Amino acid sequence: MTALNTIQLKPVFKLGQPDDSHKFLPLPAPSGEYPYHLSIEKIIPHINHSKIVFHVLGDTGSVRDPDTIRVVAAEMAKQYNGLDQPHFLYHLGDIVYNHGEAERYEQQFLSPYKQYPAPIFAIAGNHDSDVNPANPVPYQSLDAFTKVFCDTIPRPVNFGGKTDKMSMIQPNIYWTLKTPLFNIIGLHSNVPKFGVITSEQRAWFIEELRTHNKERPEKALFVCLHHAPYSADVNHGSSLPMINFLEGAFEETGIIPDLVLSGHVHNYQRFNKAYDNKVLTYVVAGAGGFDELHAVALPGDERFTSDNQLFDQVNLVNYCDLKHGFLNIAVEKDASGLIITGNYYCLTKEEQTDRIGEAVLADQFAIRINA
Repeated sequence: MTALNTIQLKPVFKLGQPDDSHKFLPLPAPSGEYPYHLSIEKIIPHINHSKIVFHVLGDTGSVRDPDTIRVVAAEMAKQYNGLDQPHFLYHLGDIVYNHGEAERYEQQFLSPYKQYPAPIFAIAGNHDSDVNPANPVPYQSLDAFTKVFCDTIPRPVNFGGKTDKMSMIQPNIYWTLKTPLFNIIGLHSNVPKFGVITSEQRAWFIEELRTHNKERPEKALFVCLHHAPYSADVNHGSSLPMINFLEGAFEETGIIPDLVLSGHVHNYQRFNKAYDNKVLTYVVAGAGGFDELHAVALPGDERFTSDNQLFDQVNLVNYCDLKHGFLNIAVEKDASGLIITGNYYCLTKEEQTDRIGEAVLADQFAIRINA
């Protein structure tokens, strides 16, 4: 991490990027019924109604260094020894690299997360959604992902090797997790570098915003998507399609969620965006295990621009770009309403070996929702 006054304080667009929207792949059929809701109490029947804690991270898969995945998973698992034990993990996508193949799940997800003691929910990333044309066994986009996460009943994953992980019962590729204290709308942004969301999914999202807004302020509202709308990194930069998608939906409905979480970019960044009547926190948490991390851009780098009115009200508050890590979020109810607390943990590096070590607190934020 570098001092904030020496790096880019605004999101950036990466210049000269080709249009790869032709890489879009059709979505599989839903496994559940519209409007694709899953109650947390179907998975955790006796979940706490006054405080819920959960982990968030993305981009955990890694072809070259699976040890990194294991260390991150182990550091999250350590938090189950404390008083505020997390109830589940919400994965922001890119679980396996590079093409969502079933044979990759054992090494990159099922085995490393065998030690993780709680349920794992997920949205798919671009790599999970892609298809390897060289694979000798033909398959469709998201075939493996749906077997692991979008099953109709929990059952052993048949390509899981020696792991005893059971499949999750999410009702669709895009879906909403309902809890007593908050709802999480999970979007699917497909294969292209900056994401594509269909008109059908957009209509569903508009309806979800309106539906779950009726439960506020008793419940918080989170939105998760893989492709980061705002980013200041040197590999991807911000996603104009995702900015236009979200801002268009917010403008059409007049509804602003309480937190937006994304991955795709392999680092941690926290932005605040000022709207007319509130400040919305956007968090990138994509340093979950992939061995290549993405640095934040330096001012004056001619490959990028922050000169865009879309960034006028958006500011980078904190970041961690050279270490792996994960987010711990607590949502607690008190007499005044809800308090959302985010703690981001970066994994230290051993000076002699450059291997990653234990997790230390690197950033903290709080969002108050008054009743």
